[in-house]
Amino acid sequence: MTKHAVLEKFVDIVGSENVSGSPELLEQYAQDLSFTTPSTPLGVVWPRNTEDVQKIVLAAKESGIPLIPVSSGSPRLHGDTIPRVDNALIVDLGRMQQILRVDRKNRVAMIEPGVTFDQLAAEVAQQGLIPLMPLLPKPSKSIIASYLEREPITIPRYHWDSSDPLLCTEVVFGTGDIFRTGAAAGPGSLEDQWKAGQAQKNPLGPSQFDPLRILQGAQGSMGIITWASVKLERLPKSQKAFFATSDKLDTLLGFTYGVLRRRLGDHLFILNRTNLAALVKDRDSDIRALKQKLPAWILVLTMSGHGKLVEDELAYIEGDIKDIATENNVSLHPSLHGVKILDLLGSSCNEPYWKLRPRGSCEDVLFQTTLDKTPALHSLFSKEARQAKYPEEEFGVYIQPQVQGTCTHCEFNIYYDAESQEEVSRARQLYMKGSKALLTSGAFFSRPYGAFTAEVYDNCPEEIVTALRKVKAIFDPDNILNRGALCFTEVE
Repeated sequence: MTKHAVLEKFVDIVGSENVSGSPELLEQYAQDLSFTTPSTPLGVVWPRNTEDVQKIVLAAKESGIPLIPVSSGSPRLHGDTIPRVDNALIVDLGRMQQILRVDRKNRVAMIEPGVTFDQLAAEVAQQGLIPLMPLLPKPSKSIIASYLEREPITIPRYHWDSSDPLLCTEVVFGTGDIFRTGAAAGPGSLEDQWKAGQAQKNPLGPSQFDPLRILQGAQGSMGIITWASVKLERLPKSQKAFFATSDKLDTLLGFTYGVLRRRLGDHLFILNRTNLAALVKDRDSDIRALKQKLPAWILVLTMSGHGKLVEDELAYIEGDIKDIATENNVSLHPSLHGVKILDLLGSSCNEPYWKLRPRGSCEDVLFQTTLDKTPALHSLFSKEARQAKYPEEEFGVYIQPQVQGTCTHCEFNIYYDAESQEEVSRARQLYMKGSKALLTSGAFFSRPYGAFTAEVYDNCPEEIVTALRKVKAIFDPDNILNRGALCFTEVE
């Protein structure tokens, strides 16, 4: 079947204005800022609703055409939406941008895949609510894509489960079946549930079956989400920010554990000086200038007050936090070299995206561990950086406690100039060898991307990989969704 004939099948579903085979456009989907080998897709189709998505999946299933779901715009970083096989079709959900419902009482919003953080924040602020956000996301970042990938939110006390803040979903599996997860599964239609006062807030089920766990982290290889309900929280009336600084990461850990244990504060995370400077400054020269003034490690902590006694609330929270700081010999600073952190948190990133500011390109090493192990893993990665002749002070570090502090997201951001072959070579060597060293030392790569994916699954017990392939064969028996992602090159 010719390319034109294939695309015509989808024109019949969504209309000619929602299908493209333009070479210039396809180049935008053929590559990203990762080390993943570029690969040009066959075309792009933009569904308008769930019915379109189902018809697209059924048409692809009938014709054997691989589909790659995409909902965030450029720049893309991790290689998870680059085709791994020939003649793949991009299903771009970015035009599905409706905020379907906001329930203030239950603090829940129902949104489509194209809704971004700024879009939702502006809508729910009118009702005194805020979305839960990752650290300064790019403006085109899809909320649903972020939550499906389990990108960490910056307020760990609102993070009760690894699936948070994602709740219920509607999904079109690779079989073409439409399914609703959690409380949205029923009984009754969504309208019936709303009349009964339900808000699609419970993500578990239906019954003992919990498909949300299958969908998260699957990089679109199990199903295509067409809407989701997500958690919201109260918009603060007043906020304060503090910085705790140190030349050694270990020094900040006791204080961090103390705050987490008492569920105090809101935003709570640790950055090295490189990443804080990149968050604040737009240009490489300004980043380097600020870095010279900053300590090696910075803990960012905010607190918020609500209701009529907002100042009293802030006062007792601040008092408790300062007591914990004293117990752990940590000094808190209300300001740090003019950094206005509250102006950054709660919105998406201004252009250029902060991970592109230091050198123009970035490769992320993302894993999970426990907070107490982060200093040793950082030392290990620093050793690999020295061996790769990558300047130790040049890579960024972001440490984000999750699930009430019971685990920690850690990422090392390898900044480099893509126009310099020497820098590209150093960055690639550090990415592969540094990731392998971390993996063998106990780092858990729950979100494997790009060139390192095979290494992660090669180190998995064979039973896990076999089980994953069996699950894939149930929900996508023809292997049309993001074929080649994770360990799904072949389905047994």
